[in-house]
Amino acid sequence: MLKRYERNMKTLSEEENQQLRNHKVCVIGCGGLGGYIIEMLGRLGIGYITAVDGDVFDASNLNRQILSNEATLGKSKAETAKARMALVNSDVYVNAIVGKLNKENAEEILQGHDIIIDALDNIETRFILQETAEKFNIPLVHGAIAGWYGQVTTILPGDRTLDVIYAKKDIRGVEKELGNPSFTPALVASIEVSEVLKLLIGRGEILRRKILFINTLELEYNIVEL
Repeated sequence: MLKRYERNMKTLSEEENQQLRNHKVCVIGCGGLGGYIIEMLGRLGIGYITAVDGDVFDASNLNRQILSNEATLGKSKAETAKARMALVNSDVYVNAIVGKLNKENAEEILQGHDIIIDALDNIETRFILQETAEKFNIPLVHGAIAGWYGQVTTILPGDRTLDVIYAKKDIRGVEKELGNPSFTPALVASIEVSEVLKLLIGRGEILRRKILFINTLELEYNIVEL
């Protein structure tokens, strides 16, 4: 076992950590949530990460997006994720897809992965993720953030959990109204990654058919059955 993973031991067995290099995880969105998610997946040793984002960094991203800095302004978020991981863990392959996921390309992008991670700020695209993940029998880990608040759930094929969370499919997310500070994306991303890890190693309790609501302002963490 490489020295880089020795602090994973006891949390993971050596065999579990070695197996992570054989898994493929697709992260949709490389911004506030996605940047932290890719960072943590790569440091765990996930062997293949697909990073999907059609945007470039601008100055408004600097307050919270770990992949953004003054030197990356104007650069592709997906390509920056690839370059970052080459510095962090060269054993991890990042397939950078510069473009937005939509109905036309979803199947081509998502098929073949072990897990899909929702790091989006767009509800309509989330439903495309859920539909396509179900078609290919792939678990989907959902996360969302707004201001002091966040939520996480894990959706297995057939659960259709987003139908419950976003019963009104035309509603807009509230992140533009509440803003997003630096700490909420990191917190929610870490919980999403922990859900991914539990799915991959096959142990621990996941947030299936329930949702974790996080309120950091009042320090409330509530799990609601769906």
